[in-house]
Amino acid sequence: MNETAISQYIIGAFPDVESVTVSGDTFFFNDPAKMFPFATMVTSDTDGAFSDLGRPSVFRFNIGVGKHTFQSLFPPKATGEEETAHDFTALDRIMPHPVYGKMYWICVLNPSEETFIALKTLLAEAYDLSAKRLSNTKQTNDAQV
Repeated sequence: MNETAISQYIIGAFPDVESVTVSGDTFFFNDPAKMFPFATMVTSDTDGAFSDLGRPSVFRFNIGVGKHTFQSLFPPKATGEEETAHDFTALDRIMPHPVYGKMYWICVLNPSEETFIALKTLLAEAYDLSAKRLSNTKQTNDAQV
């Protein structure tokens, strides 16, 4: 899959999604204030050289999932167990985000069509989580008025 196909899918599949592209990086929001994206595509190593995004045509697709989903994909290690290292430069592999994994973000470099099929469920979850946060924020703001 390429960046254009992924963007078209996200904008077409979910209501009220807007994308913002800044310096080649694209952020997907369903929040009108555009505070917190639920998915991003980055093309540069501005947050560190973990993924070696300077390679030709390499991009990292990132999705913010829930804690339960994240832990089902990457089970927490028991005390004393060695942490499994991830090759953050590997293409077409679902893995924790190299920086935001602690906040339950996952990433894939250049996902294939087959991998993207698996990502669709994760994207739906990220969108739903974002919509719930937006609804909770709106309810809180309405209660304060």
